[in-house]
Amino acid sequence: MLIWLLAPSFPVFAGPGFYNKDVMDLVQIEPMRRLPAPKPEWLKARAPVGENYHSLKRLARSLDLHTVCESAQCPNIGECWHHKTATFMLLGNLCTRRCGFCAVPKGRPEPIDFDEPRRVAQAVSALGLEFAVITSVNRDDDLMGGARVFAMVIDEIRRQAPGCRVEVLIPDFQGDHEAIRTVVEAQPEVLNHNTETVPRLYRVARSGARYERSLELLRYAKELRPEGATKSGVMVGLGEETCELLEVFRDLAATGCDILTIGQYLRPSRDHLPMKRLYTPREFAELKIEALKIGFRHVESGPLVRSSYHAHEQAAATGAIAMA
Repeated sequence: MLIWLLAPSFPVFAGPGFYNKDVMDLVQIEPMRRLPAPKPEWLKARAPVGENYHSLKRLARSLDLHTVCESAQCPNIGECWHHKTATFMLLGNLCTRRCGFCAVPKGRPEPIDFDEPRRVAQAVSALGLEFAVITSVNRDDDLMGGARVFAMVIDEIRRQAPGCRVEVLIPDFQGDHEAIRTVVEAQPEVLNHNTETVPRLYRVARSGARYERSLELLRYAKELRPEGATKSGVMVGLGEETCELLEVFRDLAATGCDILTIGQYLRPSRDHLPMKRLYTPREFAELKIEALKIGFRHVESGPLVRSSYHAHEQAAATGAIAMA
């Protein structure tokens, strides 16, 4: 883009009190283009290619299923799908909340599809998975319906894919104990609920969520089933302070939470919350050390870490499942 400005030629003043009106020239300037800063090596993920990636995508489409890998624009989709690992997303593809960090589409959802658990289990069986991760959008319009679908998919996977272990990443169900109990009593090997960020940032980052409610969910799940592993995750880079993060770690550990994931927030689009800063791999390593000191049984910490990244290995590290 070129910009033209009127600028005086020199000399403008020919003498005291005299201004030369005939010495104005057009000056052409070209503003400097701001190039995006190069992405650090530790944030570069492999592009999604290969037959496994395409076959899994075809399978999901043929069964009318959604994956959070696609909906949330996960940077690990290439690696995970190459290894036939996917996180299936229940209850449609439209979330009833508008969290400032999340790329999942928002809007008024369709009625709950109670046949969806059967199709998810069919996909798990077709892929031959030994460990399945299941999540969902928020369905604040039908809390118990959403909880029932989680319980149904666990039962269906046990029926169609015997021996497959299950991790569920659940919404907060607005703190409804009956809904939480419905999921816990289906006995997933790992029950995950993400805290996401520090309490100070909840208002801008987690629309409709409450920090204390998330802690209570994890505490109640552990109370109902002490032998089941519980898990939570946080993002960094939204403007939190280290002391705030450590306080969240302590709060989570106090609920009996077994597994913690720590990853870098990456802005999905200009419509989402800005990223305040990038943490370095060294800083992630330091956060992991501090979290382990606090008492977690396993901590996954790194720039590209997401809730379900290496989920099978995380569960095995706690003894929740046996490694093959």
